[in-house]
Amino acid sequence: MDTFTNVASGPGIFWGQLRSNRLALAGAAIVVLMFVLALLASFVGRDPGAIDVGHQLLAPCPEYPLGTDDLGRDVLARILHGARISLLVGFVAVGMSTCIGIVIGALSGYYGGWIDGVIMRFVDIMLCFPSFFLILAVVAFLEPSIWNIMIVIGLTSWMGIARLVRAEFLSLRERDYVLAAKALGARDGRIIFRHILPNALSPILVSATLGVAGAILVESALSFLGIGVQPPTPSWGNMLIAGKQTLGTAWWLSVFPGLAILVTVLGYNLLGEGIRDALDPRLKQ
Repeated sequence: MDTFTNVASGPGIFWGQLRSNRLALAGAAIVVLMFVLALLASFVGRDPGAIDVGHQLLAPCPEYPLGTDDLGRDVLARILHGARISLLVGFVAVGMSTCIGIVIGALSGYYGGWIDGVIMRFVDIMLCFPSFFLILAVVAFLEPSIWNIMIVIGLTSWMGIARLVRAEFLSLRERDYVLAAKALGARDGRIIFRHILPNALSPILVSATLGVAGAILVESALSFLGIGVQPPTPSWGNMLIAGKQTLGTAWWLSVFPGLAILVTVLGYNLLGEGIRDALDPRLKQ
C-alpha cells in the first residue's frame, strides 16, 4: 500500500476525511479569510500610507479599531495590506521551490544510478547550510526588495520537496504502467510528467501547504531585521520592528502584526496537517 493516496483516484474519500477534521477546517477558514481580506484590503480600509499628525499613537477605538502608529497611520489598514505582501511571498516562493524540487527530484528518482548519486550529494551539501542563515547571507548582498526575497526563498528551500519527489519516483518507476509505457516507446519526459508525477502529487501538496507558512515566517523575520520589505510598504515584519521602540506605551503596534503572523501561520499548518492526515491511509482510523 502506498504511503499516500492519490487525490485523483478518490476525491470523495479525500474530501470526506478532510471535512471530518475540525482543525483542518479551522485552518482552511483562516486561510480563506486572510486571502479574502488581502484581496479586499483597498476597499475595506483606509490608505495604509496616509499620515495624520493629529491622530498619532491612538489606542484601539471605534474610529481606528487597531489604533494608529507614530505617524498617525491606520494599523488595521497596514495589516490588511501587509497580508498581500505575506501571501504573495508565500505563494510565489513556494511555487518556485516546488517547481525546482519536482524537476530535480524527478530526474534523480527516475534515472537513478550516478545521476541520482550526483544530485543527492548536491542536495546534501545544500542541506548542510542552515536555511535561514543561507537566505540571510544572500539577501545581505542584494538590494532589499520583495522580489529578491521571493527569489532567494524559492531558490534555497527546494531540497525537502526534491527528496520527497525522489522517494516517490523510486517507488513508482517500477510499476506496471510505467514499464508498459516504456515498452510502447514513450519518451522519458512523457513518462515522468504524464504517468509518474500525477501519482506523486499528494506529498508535494502537503509540503507546499506547509511551505507557505514557512515562507511567511522567513519574510517576516527578514523584514524585522531590516533587510526585507522596506518602508513605507507595509509588511508584518517591518511593522513589528517599527512598534519595538514604543512597545511599552503603544503595545498595539507590535501585538496586532504579531497576531496576524501567528494566526496565518497556524492556519496553514493546520490545513497542511489535515491534508496529510486525509491522504495518509496509515493515519485513518
